[in-house]
This record gives sequence, C-alpha cells and structure tokens, in this order.
Amino acid sequence: MAQINIQFTLFSAFYSPLISTMSGGFLAEEGLEPNWSVSPPEFSAIAALESGEAHVIQSALSQGFTSLAKGETPTAVHFAQINEMDGFFLTGREADPDFTWDKLEGAEVVCFKGGQPNAMFRYACHKAGIDYDKINAIHPGGAADIDAAFRDGQGAYVQQQGPFPQQLQKDGVGHIVAQVGPKIGPCGFSSLAATREWLATDMAKAFMRAYRKTRVYMNETPAAEIARAEKSYFPDIDEDVLADCIATYQRLGCWTPHVEITRPAYDVILDVFEHFGTLKERYDYDQVCVAPPEG
Repeated sequence: MAQINIQFTLFSAFYSPLISTMSGGFLAEEGLEPNWSVSPPEFSAIAALESGEAHVIQSALSQGFTSLAKGETPTAVHFAQINEMDGFFLTGREADPDFTWDKLEGAEVVCFKGGQPNAMFRYACHKAGIDYDKINAIHPGGAADIDAAFRDGQGAYVQQQGPFPQQLQKDGVGHIVAQVGPKIGPCGFSSLAATREWLATDMAKAFMRAYRKTRVYMNETPAAEIARAEKSYFPDIDEDVLADCIATYQRLGCWTPHVEITRPAYDVILDVFEHFGTLKERYDYDQVCVAPPEG
C-alpha cells in the first residue's frame, strides 16, 4: 500500500466526500493508505503542499485568488469539487418555522469573522435583501470557539457547518432555522487541490478513481450507513446526529455526482468575492482550475 497524505483546511461532515474515500474503503481498494491531518489554525494547507507533507488538500477556489492578487502563480490548482453549495446553517435559540432573514438585523449572531465563511454569509444576506452591517456580529474564533460561545449563552443565532447545528438541536441548545446554501445556489464552495506535478502521477489517477466511486456512494448510500462508517472521525458527535446531518446535505444537493469544477460554479465564487470587496480582478477559470486526472 502506498501512503497518500491528505490535509483538511476545515474538518466537518460537510467534507464527507473526502472523508468517505477513507471511511468507505475506496482509497484502500486502489492500493492507497490514507494519512490525514487538519492544518493548524496559523497555517494554510497550501504550506503542506509546498513542503511535500501533503499530496492533496481540501481547500477553496478563493485560495487561488490570494496568490494571483500578489502577482504569483498559485502553488496549488483545484481539480475537483467537494461541495457545490454552501453548507452552513443558521441556528436560533427557539424553534421558528416562520423564520425570515430580516430577523437577523439587529440580532446578535455568533459567526465567522473573515475568509470564505464570512464572504458567503455576507453574500447570502445580500441575496436575502438584508444589510449584513445591521447584524450585531460576535466573532469568538474558529468552529469550536463558535460552538462553545453559543452553548455558553452568547448570541441569538449562530452560523455553523454540520454536524455542529444538529448536535445543538439534539442537546436542546438551539433550533436550526435556515440553510445558507439555497440563498446563493450552486457554487464552487470547496474543492480538492494539489500541485500540477502530483496530478500527473499514477497516485493521482488512483486517487481520482477512488474519489469518483465515493461521489456515487455519497448519493446512493443511506445516510445512516455513511454515518456508521464515518463515526470514528467524529468522536464527539452522536451517530444519529451525524446521520441526520449527512441526510440533510444529501437533500441539499451539494454532493452532485460529477467531480469537475464547472465554470458556472466558479463564476459564482467570483461574484461572491467581488461583493466581499477582496477581488479586484475576475481571474480566468484556467488560472485556478484544471480538469481532474483520468485513468
């Protein structure tokens, strides 16, 4: 078995198509033994590619914009999608079947301060016709800090990826009131990235064979079965909560069967970051993305 090193930028059930290459045995079927990690908060997963510590990383198309804005050629190219929809949820203190986004204006919302999670949230608010600047945003830190803050009583609402919101709901701490994804629609939210050199290798071809099979598995396998296989990756999350989260993402349609990053999905991300104010130039698709390896 050849060892393949995989690094996540963020780790949640939202990235199950990559997690399930491991938990579903698809990499092993291709003779690959996964060694996975999560990038430390102060480092980018791109650094792991540059140092040779990782072969493939979970990233986002917007990562490429940062390098291009500096006049640099990105180290990584994005070759396959993970999620073609924003996977964040809004959870409130009380059940609210009549929730509308304008209820966020003037309310305290525990959320991410910057980066793509904030850019997407701002764009969703824009699409919903509300003013993000009228939200009383609370920024405690990363995903675990956000969860702890809401559990400690901060905020009327919280922005999180699954399975955090589903666990909050089971624990009686909050109630999911909305999903961010449908406000924005299909987009290149998160992706797989690697170096051009690695993508030309037999290992990359073997990885893609495994990943294509995993995409089918994610859409055709009952959520409870996927959750059972993934449970060891989420020791602090109840298995039924994990299954509920996976089923929700299946219904959302973020794990479409195709693996390619489409040009329309890429264009939406350009729109998001233009609105965010950090994108000064609409970079060509080919500057950031490549077709996945065949074979």
